[in-house]
Amino acid sequence: MNTPESRKILGRTILEWFSSLPVFALLLLTLIIGTGEMVHGQLLKLGESMFGDTQAQVQYFMLRAEPVKPECDANINVDAELAKQSAAPTGKTGGDDIDDLFGDQKAADPAVLRKSIEQALAICKAKHELYGKVVQHQTPQVRAYRTLETSFFGLFQVGTDNRPLILLLMVAIAAVTTTLGFHHIGIRPGHYTKDYLLQSVSQVISSSLLLFSAVRYYQILQGSGVPIEHPLIHYIWMALFTILLLINLKRVIMPVKSQFGEGDWSGAFLSIPLYAQMATIAGVYFLIKGHHAGLAIYINQLMELPSIFMNLGLFIWSGMLLKQSRIVDLFMDTLRPWNLSPQLLTYIILLAAAVATAYTGASGVFVIAAGGIIYHEVRASGGSRQFALAATAMSGSLGVVLRPCLLVVMIAALNKQVTTSGLYHWGFYVFLLTSTLFFLTSQMLRTQRANIESPMKALPAMIRQIIPLLPYFLVVAVVVWLYEYALDTKLNEITAPTIMPVILLIILVYDKFTNKGKAELTPDYASHRQEGVEKSIRYATNETIGHIGALLSLMTLSLAMGGVIERSEVMGFFPKVFESHWTAMAFLVVTKVLLGMIMDPFGAVVLVSGTLAPIAYANNIDPLHFWMMVLVAFELGYLLPPVAINQLLTRQVIGEEEVTVADAEVKHLGFYRRYERWILPLVVMTIGLVIVSFGPLAIHDYPQLAFIKEWFPPAGQ
Repeated sequence: MNTPESRKILGRTILEWFSSLPVFALLLLTLIIGTGEMVHGQLLKLGESMFGDTQAQVQYFMLRAEPVKPECDANINVDAELAKQSAAPTGKTGGDDIDDLFGDQKAADPAVLRKSIEQALAICKAKHELYGKVVQHQTPQVRAYRTLETSFFGLFQVGTDNRPLILLLMVAIAAVTTTLGFHHIGIRPGHYTKDYLLQSVSQVISSSLLLFSAVRYYQILQGSGVPIEHPLIHYIWMALFTILLLINLKRVIMPVKSQFGEGDWSGAFLSIPLYAQMATIAGVYFLIKGHHAGLAIYINQLMELPSIFMNLGLFIWSGMLLKQSRIVDLFMDTLRPWNLSPQLLTYIILLAAAVATAYTGASGVFVIAAGGIIYHEVRASGGSRQFALAATAMSGSLGVVLRPCLLVVMIAALNKQVTTSGLYHWGFYVFLLTSTLFFLTSQMLRTQRANIESPMKALPAMIRQIIPLLPYFLVVAVVVWLYEYALDTKLNEITAPTIMPVILLIILVYDKFTNKGKAELTPDYASHRQEGVEKSIRYATNETIGHIGALLSLMTLSLAMGGVIERSEVMGFFPKVFESHWTAMAFLVVTKVLLGMIMDPFGAVVLVSGTLAPIAYANNIDPLHFWMMVLVAFELGYLLPPVAINQLLTRQVIGEEEVTVADAEVKHLGFYRRYERWILPLVVMTIGLVIVSFGPLAIHDYPQLAFIKEWFPPAGQ
């Protein structure tokens, strides 16, 4: 981040003490919450196996607290009780108006009354008998074990009950740190004095609107007469916007000077943070509509799905930890002996990147984590700068449909019409389609002849390069095995956010210890790597803070933009039912691409689930088909102007100077070569989107194509 040097205290800057350390603690707490649920489940199973008594019908859950003696009398005399109840008056008592509605009550049948008393006595005796058994099983060992188990449960339960608070603290600290470092996402990063000034002015406006809306929302809740639920969350929102306002006000009054000069206003407008633009648009809209609390209401939707966004933070952290290790370098070393063409090498890289993307949660996260390595390797294999930029921008676009991508989990959570298993099943075929399209397109457009090394030479060299990778695979296998068999938890879309950071932390520790003291030439793209475990984790956490602040700020305000679209009822101008599902699909495709151009995926999924998904279902479009189209359309939108978020992130990780050189060296070439970094990803994803959107409709409507269904077994087979 663009943060100035500051005095260090105990080896850390003041900013690290107040941002890096707290966020690291919150990330660890998130891991503890996730792992704690798994561990507690095993503690309960262990308690049952150790102290449960099937013969006495005593289970461990009965022993988790001191037993309470039943209050009923197990020695009651049935005849005496029968006489007592028979002698009780049965007419109107005048004590209950409801009873009076039924008139005089007839005397109970003595046989029925006796049976009722006997049944109550039997239940009472069973309670006393069970109480006696539980008391007998309350050994010192049970008390010691349950103290451990319940204490552990209480520890992680506090975190589980306060997920929204933990998420908001993480977002608040990261947002302030990101603002201090000018790290928010814009069309282009700030370089000049006017860039920084306009960034600050725009954030003064957006922070003022956010603060005003948060205060009004709190006042409205106070005036409702109903106790405010989680008031601390509202206080933190208001404190966050106040701090952001003060930071940017100071920078407006005392502008930050850039060493690169003043710049110009036209370029400065491109550096305005996207979140500030969204906040201003949404805030002004709600002010005009008189809905002062609207902005605050919609950004509070972030708190409704805290696990999703906390897991996203863990995935980002995983990506930054990955950057600190050499595992990607070692993987690339296994491919170098084949002397692959840039196009073929890029295809293999994208296949591996797709899997990594699925485990890092979103395409943008992977571009941030591994974009520099991918660009370097494509360039080293002989690829042009334009082609390398295209590959980097698209490196995260193929894996969002694969298991265990977090976006798919969110779709299934918000839409009961689909399941994660069904989405992942068809997502695999979509991945095969888009990856194959990239391979074919890149091969058709290449200018160099492929010259693959002979297997006789390449295989032995490849095997030698695989050997250093084996310990890393072993580490992954051991961690996955421990979770599966020690904690009875498999690695899947639900557990991946918890398990992946643990795997990468252990890999990082192993990598730093085994490579300690070894002299090696660090390539340019790996200059960020630190020596030692502590420095590496600290650096990765610092990077994580910037990306959490930038991405979650954007995602939060995307929710507000979704609210603008929803409340403006712009969708009401379009029919709910179209003449054919072809027309409906064409409409939905265009709207999804447009949403992908201006919104982040998580905010867009929330909006689509409530507004556009019902249109698809009403027009007989299969829900699984619809959501596959949505995911591909979003990825196309992320590559399209005016935002083109994946292109922006590519520029961020590669560097402005390298992108400028890439554009300058092809100025004299044809149209395609000049804009290859834009055109290649767009061609691949556009063709993929057309096939995914309209292919299933053609198979459904034309009997001649029905045989294609047999190529794809349904989910679950």
